[in-house]
Amino acid sequence: MKKNISVLLLLFVCKFLYAQTPDYKVVFDLTSKDTADQKTVIRWVNGITSGDPNAKVEVVLYGQSLDMVVKGRSVAANDIPKLTENKNVSFKVCAIAMKKHEIDKSMLLPGVEIVPDGIYEIISKQRQGWGYIKATK
Repeated sequence: MKKNISVLLLLFVCKFLYAQTPDYKVVFDLTSKDTADQKTVIRWVNGITSGDPNAKVEVVLYGQSLDMVVKGRSVAANDIPKLTENKNVSFKVCAIAMKKHEIDKSMLLPGVEIVPDGIYEIISKQRQGWGYIKATK
């Protein structure tokens, strides 16, 4: 009897552990001014969130990529505000890069957040167990 209970308990524990799925958390590192790279990131974010509505996705922009989040310059001006309506999706721009490129907060698309340092933001996410993808061709 004890053996049967042990086997059933083991099967239950295995089923419980197998049923648990790890969190889907990914941070994209975007520095490219190439609009093809920028459109690709939008496609990836749409694909991830369509496949897993609970996925957490963050796009960190710095370097030459800032036009993607600037009003009147962005190839994703319609996409970013819609995507950021999802609480699990964020687009974060580096304050250091903004200063270098003379971009003011008022120039950003709705839903875009500012972080003090884009690289530090990425490192912080990696420390929290987020996957890392460098977005480039």
